[in-house]
Amino acid sequence: MREHIAIVRYNAGNIFSVDYALKRLGIQAEITGDHNRLRNADKVIFPGVGEAGTTMAYLREHGLDQVIGSLTQPVLGICVGLQLMCRHSEESDVDCMGIFDEQVLRFQNPAGERFKIPHMGWNTLHGASGPLFSGIAKDAYVYFVHSYYATTGAHTCATTTYIRPFSAALCRDNFHALQFHPEKSGTVGARILQNFLDIKP
Repeated sequence: MREHIAIVRYNAGNIFSVDYALKRLGIQAEITGDHNRLRNADKVIFPGVGEAGTTMAYLREHGLDQVIGSLTQPVLGICVGLQLMCRHSEESDVDCMGIFDEQVLRFQNPAGERFKIPHMGWNTLHGASGPLFSGIAKDAYVYFVHSYYATTGAHTCATTTYIRPFSAALCRDNFHALQFHPEKSGTVGARILQNFLDIKP
């Protein structure tokens, strides 16, 4: 029996590129903001590109923050999805869902340095562990586009360094999240998405 994979529909970009990536894996996902459809899905993906304050306001207005936080099936956050699952974001100084205890900060150049912000392009995963990274080579490259990052902490399951080390992935119970874009990360990203789909509830 085919699993029901739901992608959270909300006021964020990048949702359809994740849908296309799933289609390349042979998965027909449902894009929905319906509470019951999300609760009854076998797995839920929470992707997004956007601004933390307006996005959290939308999620709260539509009750999606409570729904996502209460899910018991495997959940995957991507990019802004990861950031909104953290405790607090420096972007708009907004409290987020608090699924992960890490906080989200803006990249700042050290004195005398001129790193480009946003962090954009391919970078290396370090110390990746957990079911998402089964079969992924050590120090694999994945694709990032972001100006804000999640600090490292108890829920960090992979790191990347750009200006400073940060959480490239977070894991807690049934919740998983990626700062990078698996749908833009070639065969490595496709394997990570497949690994998520293969997680047993």
